[in-house]
Amino acid sequence: MKPMTTGMALAMLALAGTAEAADCVDAKSAKAGFVLEKPGIRSEFRPAPGGMVAVANNYQSQSPQTQYLYAGLIEVFRDSDTGRLSMIPLGDLKKLFPLKAGGKSKTEFVRLSSKKTPKGTETLALAVKGKETYKLGDCKYNVLAVNETLTGDSGAVIDSFTALYSPDLQAVLARRYDEGTSAQSEVGFETIKPLRE
Repeated sequence: MKPMTTGMALAMLALAGTAEAADCVDAKSAKAGFVLEKPGIRSEFRPAPGGMVAVANNYQSQSPQTQYLYAGLIEVFRDSDTGRLSMIPLGDLKKLFPLKAGGKSKTEFVRLSSKKTPKGTETLALAVKGKETYKLGDCKYNVLAVNETLTGDSGAVIDSFTALYSPDLQAVLARRYDEGTSAQSEVGFETIKPLRE
């Protein structure tokens, strides 16, 4: 009698674990959209035509923002109460994907804003440094550590960080700044759930 009770209890625990794991978004369920959250921000990800991912960011302390990211990695459009920005690629972004460990690429962009005339082009350099695992609550994801460096015409660095990018979700789950220095920090999402509208 005792072994049967223990067996049933284990079976029930296994089923409970399966139900909980089912809430983890995977490559297939990501196509229906999902939500990434951390304190102060909720981001809703939805696939869009042309390889784009639409992201609606709702912040606790500022106005909402809409972004379009190519393959969920490269920002090409942003709109909020503070302004609108488009990054027009001067090359074929499709050729950059799928990303592979050790892969490197450079793409030129023109930054268009309703408030400023472009002063030149900018170059986005991507270097895929390797694979890692990133945890979002009870869910684990395989990510690529992609170093992104944006430079201006003069070669001055505008922005640089390492994106922890999930090809399955087509989303950046975290960013690392000042990697390899004493000032290294990581800013990332903490939970994921399916988008239920």
